[in-house]
Amino acid sequence: MRLPLATLEVFDAIVRHGSLRAAAHSLGVKPSTVSHQLKALEERLGTALFIRTTRSVSLTEAGRALKRGAQPAFDQLSDALESARTTGHAARGTLKLTMSDSAYNQLIGPAIKSFSQRYPEIEIELTVSEGMIDLLEQGLHAGFRLGDKIAQNMVAVRLTGPQRLLVTASPEYLEKRGRPEKPEDLLDHNCIRYRFQTSRQIAPWNFKGAEGDYSVEVGGNLIVNTLMTAIDLTKQGLGLLYTFQDDCLEELDRGQLVSVLDEHLSLLPGLYIYFPREYRSMMPLRLFIDHLRDRGANRLV
Repeated sequence: MRLPLATLEVFDAIVRHGSLRAAAHSLGVKPSTVSHQLKALEERLGTALFIRTTRSVSLTEAGRALKRGAQPAFDQLSDALESARTTGHAARGTLKLTMSDSAYNQLIGPAIKSFSQRYPEIEIELTVSEGMIDLLEQGLHAGFRLGDKIAQNMVAVRLTGPQRLLVTASPEYLEKRGRPEKPEDLLDHNCIRYRFQTSRQIAPWNFKGAEGDYSVEVGGNLIVNTLMTAIDLTKQGLGLLYTFQDDCLEELDRGQLVSVLDEHLSLLPGLYIYFPREYRSMMPLRLFIDHLRDRGANRLV
């Protein structure tokens, strides 16, 4: 038997408000409509649900039985509807994000503490991945990437200006092994290479030249798959590292690392957050984007 939801809603309204007229008012319909719907439900069930007098209505035994069974379901439906209405429109809920190691290090990681303190009812789930992820397939709300080339059903919001590439080493390493003057000199150095976690490919070392961009097939005895590890090993004087300048600003400011080959390196597009169009009005996402942009305002160009 299919559930007669419209007539059950009328039954629930009569129970809650105590009369057909009050039920009609709560539902925004005419009293005659409520009377008709109740009659239809009673005919379908083959029994009376209310005893009606000129002054009031009261439940029959069958009516009390229906109330006991249906009331919890109506309460759950009401809660579910309210949850659907408010989800994404208040400073609470869940926000699921995916990002690269570098994006976390540069922008997202440093912002999490202050965001969580400001919006403690928003739960954040972070997935660190270097690969291209289908947000909808993975149940994610947004991702971060360089550039705004995204699928047609996505929205991209720029969070930073162009990203500057960097080759860096510790002063100790450069004193011991010498300073490379051109990219080809890297062939005689120990280079700490990065392996992407998803594709398992080694990240290329790209440079700009008079005839365009080119790569140098560097070598070395260290390969890592996390940025934190790469920076730590570089600070220890174990090799040269190729990464984004913003990944190691603190280490550069403190003199723990020194940049080389600056004139041979290019700028890459800025960091963008992208998400399905349907999430444009999702409050937790909007608040997080605003928070990131506020923190990184001086880096936008």
